[in-house]
Amino acid sequence: METVEMNSVSLKRPRSEDDVANADEIKRQKILEKSKAGNDSGQSIETVTEQPKDMKNEIIPNEESEEQEEEELEESDEDGDPESFADMMKHGLTESDVGITKFVSSHKGFSGILKERYSDFVVHEIGKDGRVSHLDDFSVPVDDEDPSEETFTVLSDEDKQRLEELQLFKNKETSVAIEVIEDTKEKRTIIHQAVKSLFPGLETKTEDRDGKKYIIAYHAAGKKALANPRKHSWPKSRGSYCHFVLYKENKDTMDAINVLSKFLRVKPNIFSYMGTKDKRAITVQEIAVLRITAQRLAHLNKCLMNFKLGNFSYKNHPLKLGELQGNHFTVVLRNITGTDDQIEQAMHSLREIGFINYYGMQRFGTTAVPTYQIGRAILQNNWNEVMDLILKPRPGAEKGYLVKCREEWAKTKDPAAALKKLPVKRCVEGQLLRGLLKYGMKNIISAFGIIPRNNRLMYIHSYQSYVWNNMVSKRIEEYGLRAVPGDLILKGATAVHIEEEDVDNYTIHDVVMPLPGFDVIYPKHKIGEAYKEMLVADNLDINNMRHKIRDYSLSGAYRKIIIRPQNVNWEVVAYDDPKIPLFTTDLDKLEGKPLPVLPADGKFRALKMEFSLPPSTYATMAIREVLKMDTSIKNQTQLNTTWLR
Repeated sequence: METVEMNSVSLKRPRSEDDVANADEIKRQKILEKSKAGNDSGQSIETVTEQPKDMKNEIIPNEESEEQEEEELEESDEDGDPESFADMMKHGLTESDVGITKFVSSHKGFSGILKERYSDFVVHEIGKDGRVSHLDDFSVPVDDEDPSEETFTVLSDEDKQRLEELQLFKNKETSVAIEVIEDTKEKRTIIHQAVKSLFPGLETKTEDRDGKKYIIAYHAAGKKALANPRKHSWPKSRGSYCHFVLYKENKDTMDAINVLSKFLRVKPNIFSYMGTKDKRAITVQEIAVLRITAQRLAHLNKCLMNFKLGNFSYKNHPLKLGELQGNHFTVVLRNITGTDDQIEQAMHSLREIGFINYYGMQRFGTTAVPTYQIGRAILQNNWNEVMDLILKPRPGAEKGYLVKCREEWAKTKDPAAALKKLPVKRCVEGQLLRGLLKYGMKNIISAFGIIPRNNRLMYIHSYQSYVWNNMVSKRIEEYGLRAVPGDLILKGATAVHIEEEDVDNYTIHDVVMPLPGFDVIYPKHKIGEAYKEMLVADNLDINNMRHKIRDYSLSGAYRKIIIRPQNVNWEVVAYDDPKIPLFTTDLDKLEGKPLPVLPADGKFRALKMEFSLPPSTYATMAIREVLKMDTSIKNQTQLNTTWLR
């Protein structure tokens, strides 16, 4: 899955012992802490603009208590010695392991720290109309039918708890009675409105009991009420979807939607979006939600950390995954070592030539068992191998409970015993073990099918990406940065070969290469044969990419081999304090925060760069081209540790 996720990595070359001896102690501590942060559950370091179009917006919320318990377990297991983490990452992947070996520019590389702070990486979504999403307006559209502000405060926390339990059928109660303390018609009206708007699916009525007025809440239409927002309460003149801009910090898109749905007490599937965005970043994107008022959404700004919602409007349509032009990135590379000439050469090359459109490291996992190996086993129909690759012990950085689970599996091959060692059940390993418990060891296909479809497809897409990266490196090594006869270009959605007489009409920026599948053609030169040879070596037939399980049949696709970013700008700034922000965010501007005054001649230099990329393109591959550095966690953690010794 192409998520927008990158942990902090230091793109540094090793320093001499004198450099280390003179290093600022605060800087040392910061890097130590940053190395620790690298050892978390999302150890991917790549930045992708969004998921492929064939992946659905499926978010399945867990029970709240289980979710909190698992989050605590994940957080508690994140600490560790950075040196030991670097030692563990010796077993991880490097770029060359997944075919990332070439550069297009000729400048000399230099060092810099990427994502020293998550606020050093800002992503703004670009809609299909070319408009860049910004959070710049907190106002709520005026609507006479919206409830009053008192609606959100009239119910006590105890009332809200009881109503939520009633709404979600968490107990045997068929109704909840709320006493009206200050009995006026206006007060009763507000309570009626509060219950109906905050707890979709509940209806209310007023009753007299022992001389006191009570508002009685009850289910209007059985258990389907929660799934279908109440149609009769929504004005016909208003669009059914509230569109808004979500500004978030250090949270991925699906986690953010799960949080919003929990606070709004609705199901996550009533939200839609065009693409997922980074966790370790500040991101700004458009979200749409079915029949939730802008007023209710705006109220969340008072109680949510690391989120802001604004730019509200009502429309008659949801958003669709993939319906965007791309993303605009604002990136700070801190403590750079390059000369002004090196930086100018690197950035001019990025703007004029671009970078190789490799699939980045996040596509392939971070442990000693790359995701593409599992994908290859699926395509080979080798289900014992699939099970073994997912569950077997492996060297490298993993959570303690996963290590124990794998050891138990290796010792007993007992799904129940291994599952007992795994307190976090929502991981792929836990899902597969539950499937093996349900279907038995002789029906691995069905057991594997319990894993969500998106995750299962991730493995075979990873294998396609692995083949594509290797083939593109071979193509550039063999023919360089020019179009040649036999290359492929797209005419509309159709791929055609470049003929000898037409070769001067095309450049390297027109050339595409296929991800292997049953519905693509291959180049008519040496690289076409190289595709076949690579798949034969993996016991696969390039002419038969259909699988007996339809989900795993690969149709293939085409991908440009060179991407030239748009709207490229850059600036080198000096600074003294590693903690200060070096640009203002949308939220800073809304809150009137000025940019700190930077010294003319600071201790450190930073490269501030901006660029726009199309969908499914990895921003770290653009940054890799600028720095000429390996972006893998394995390489960066070892460089960090070398610097600290």
